[in-house]
Amino acid sequence: MADYTAFVEAGAALVDLLRDQLTPEPISNRESISLCSPHESENNQLTLFLYHIEEESQNVTAGYYQADRDLQRLQPARYTLRYLVTAHSKAPSQLREADQHRIVGAAMQALRDNPVIPAQYLTGSSAEAAEELHVMVERTPLEQLLKIWNNTSKDYKLSFVVMVTGVTVRSKRERRVSRVREITIQTQERPLPRGGSR
Repeated sequence: MADYTAFVEAGAALVDLLRDQLTPEPISNRESISLCSPHESENNQLTLFLYHIEEESQNVTAGYYQADRDLQRLQPARYTLRYLVTAHSKAPSQLREADQHRIVGAAMQALRDNPVIPAQYLTGSSAEAAEELHVMVERTPLEQLLKIWNNTSKDYKLSFVVMVTGVTVRSKRERRVSRVREITIQTQERPLPRGGSR
């Protein structure tokens, strides 16, 4: 299980995966794929924006687990991360739509081909814990996508949502437990039924 840095490590792994898969074609420069808001894309051609974090409550074991001989730790929390992935074309206006379609198509292809982020892209505590991060393009209604854009006056750009699951964050809450060193067993002789003999 990873540390509190799990969120940034998951995002970095996703970006590195897409940089390897989408360059040099259809995106020529690796640095043009980055984690940032689609409204502040600057020179980026593909942006990944973490807009929602949800704790996975189903099938999660509650309570503590044995971390060491005399130490128990609270069970880790598991999260689902949702990223808005947006294409930004730098092509002339008459070629811009087609360019954005190519970028989005290549990104979706790469994510479908890699339903689990390969271990080589994991860093920090996620790599140490050998986390298994699952990736899926989520079906998202257009109305929901538009809501993310409606807080600005900028035009909507072609986007989709990718969901990363299996992100864990270890707890810092611990408790010491003492080992059982001695057991005393006492027996009590039961009285015989009336009229019985030994």
